[in-house]
Amino acid sequence: MKPKLITTLQDYSAPQFTSDALAGVTVAMVAIPLSIAIAIASGAAPETGLITAIVGGLLISLLGGSRVQIGGPTGAFIVVVYAVIAEHGFDGLVLATLMAGAILLLAAVSRLGNLIAYVPQAVVNGFTIGIGVIIGASQLKDMLGLRVDNVPADFIEKIGVLWSARDTLDLTTLGVGLAAMVLIVVLRRLSPRIPGPIIAVALVSAAAAYLGLNADSIASRYGDLPRGLPMPSLPAVTVERLVDLLPSAFIIAFLAAIESLLSAMVADRMIGGKHRPNAEVLAQGCANIGSALFGGLPATGAIARTATNVHAGGRTPVAGIVHALAILVVLLLAVPLAGYMVMPALAALLILTAWNMTEPHKWGEYWRAPLAERGLLILTLVLTVVADLTVAIGVGVAIGLALRVREGTRKPPEWDAPDR
Repeated sequence: MKPKLITTLQDYSAPQFTSDALAGVTVAMVAIPLSIAIAIASGAAPETGLITAIVGGLLISLLGGSRVQIGGPTGAFIVVVYAVIAEHGFDGLVLATLMAGAILLLAAVSRLGNLIAYVPQAVVNGFTIGIGVIIGASQLKDMLGLRVDNVPADFIEKIGVLWSARDTLDLTTLGVGLAAMVLIVVLRRLSPRIPGPIIAVALVSAAAAYLGLNADSIASRYGDLPRGLPMPSLPAVTVERLVDLLPSAFIIAFLAAIESLLSAMVADRMIGGKHRPNAEVLAQGCANIGSALFGGLPATGAIARTATNVHAGGRTPVAGIVHALAILVVLLLAVPLAGYMVMPALAALLILTAWNMTEPHKWGEYWRAPLAERGLLILTLVLTVVADLTVAIGVGVAIGLALRVREGTRKPPEWDAPDR
């Protein structure tokens, strides 16, 4: 379980450091608005997203088994984090994340990282599409400027409440969100090296302030963001809380392992490398424990940010370390500027993230799959959206493994690289 950082530093060079540093700064500029948006959508304070990107991202790069993995908060966690905070408070989330980190450490020591190949891909695809649907729905209020005091966590109830508030649609807010969305898409297509999200959000936010548009900002809704990292601390621990939070901890651990190992597999194909799965799971465990101690969110490998790192020239874990340190510098010196980011622009960023998570260009391929795989994907998707994440994963994996046993498949099939 030797970290890739140790391996890559053996023949490290000054030109490679230059490439890694530039890639790290580029990814940091992408990660800043996205981390803040994910934290807000999760029901947490905006700064918790930055804390997660710094602490979790640093530990994942220092200890991980991938050369180019970028860690931090991801959209996949929004649903489970929101549910845990709603039921147990933020302190409960911190404890659940600590427990998830411990579970991941045990999984790494037990060398369970290779078992990801036995999780049916149809389950992961259906689960991810379902999460994308939920994230997109959660951003409609800020994207449309709807005046709703309390938005229910349940998907069906949420859609009903938003629909009943349709008469409060604010065209100015919608225009700001659409402008940010168009800018992000255009900049992304121009070049993957351009940190499109922060440029788009900054330009739209500046324009909204200059024109005096009525659009909520982070500062107007949450107040000024604190500078620097908080002191590490432990949440209140009781046997009763540990039992209550255990299912959530297992979900967080499962998501962290799945997302990080998928991301590492995608990165391998992009750079022609080979990651160390158990080292990666160990790093995820340490990252989640570290993030929780500093009051952050669950952390994992981020596929989109990892791809941005590769496109920008990052080839060793040094790029991920620079990415975390660059965000720390922003948190120490320039965090008041983040308060000017407008909510519809951040909502637009998350809606695009949710859309990419669903991988619409693969829908045709999913529909042409065998009937059993198609049904398993749809079942997992529906359960994710209308029921519970624990139920969706449990039922999906159980049925998927049963189908594999029935077909007599001993060796797991090759995974396709997701683009999300």
